[in-house]
Amino acid sequence: MPRILVAGGAGFVGSHLMRRLLAQGHEVVCVDNLSTGFVSNIEELLENPNFRFMEADITDPFHIPFDAAFNLACPASPPHYQRLSLETIDACTVGVRNLLRATLRNGGRLVHASTSEVYGDPEVHPQRERYHGNVGTLTERACYDEGKRLAETLCYEYHKRGCSVRIARLFNTYGPFMHQDDGRVVSNFIVSALTGRPLTIYGDGSQTRSFCFVSDTVDALVRFMDLPGEHLPVFNLGNPREMQVIDLARLVLRLTGSAAPIHFLPPAAADPGRRRPCIQRARRALDWRPQVELEKGLQYTIAYFSELLQAQTGRFTASGDVARFQQASADAGALI
Repeated sequence: MPRILVAGGAGFVGSHLMRRLLAQGHEVVCVDNLSTGFVSNIEELLENPNFRFMEADITDPFHIPFDAAFNLACPASPPHYQRLSLETIDACTVGVRNLLRATLRNGGRLVHASTSEVYGDPEVHPQRERYHGNVGTLTERACYDEGKRLAETLCYEYHKRGCSVRIARLFNTYGPFMHQDDGRVVSNFIVSALTGRPLTIYGDGSQTRSFCFVSDTVDALVRFMDLPGEHLPVFNLGNPREMQVIDLARLVLRLTGSAAPIHFLPPAAADPGRRRPCIQRARRALDWRPQVELEKGLQYTIAYFSELLQAQTGRFTASGDVARFQQASADAGALI
């Protein structure tokens, strides 16, 4: 089977993707500098004879033979990429160029994980791939937003030079193996609800997001890699169901049975007001659409964080039936 390199594989989405690839019989090489990824995410994979982990940074030149590669090597949550702003820019520029060079040298194929943030605070809704975006260069988010936009331009330039590359614009993926302190809204709300701390919302909560469970995102990425043709496809990959952040907070409180309060803070700078992908391209070309409903995906994710917090504190943190959360965790394990 092909040898597949996964850059950023010790992170949230990458760790799920590698499990799927190994289950399919592929040889997998994980490259991660562990700036936001964790060996604990892939610990059981280390014993797999078809798996190899290399602690390395894609911004450094590397010469690893591979048939195909997925690039997920970039901080993805605002607290992380704002703390590592220059490193984020380097990953999106120097790192992506190194991967493109290696892909061209190996005669392989690269799926580059871009982001819905290339659309900025959109003036078009829902967001279609042909929309050029509304992004500012002088904001706290620009290191990530503009870095990802330049990464796409690099993919375009290397495609012109014969590199087989495709661009996946991911929208708000969530699920087990998210880090409890990564600052994303789903993990923030769930951990706060389970521990009884206030759920913090920036602004009035009317801003919208679209949430895609990680198994659906991984399924789309794998199908995207297998898509025939040498053109440069650009697909939105996400769940088109749109939800206000305040409604997500209320849903998390209901599913956890938590009585934690909701606190409102001033709006975050450059925070997009609406976010919803048009996925018609992906539906047609990949025969793909999300399968996991938000409520079920949140139950899986709540079960994961409940077990994680229980292991840390020695007590079950969520109110309600313990067996229900344990069964949700088992169901999620079977799914992903």
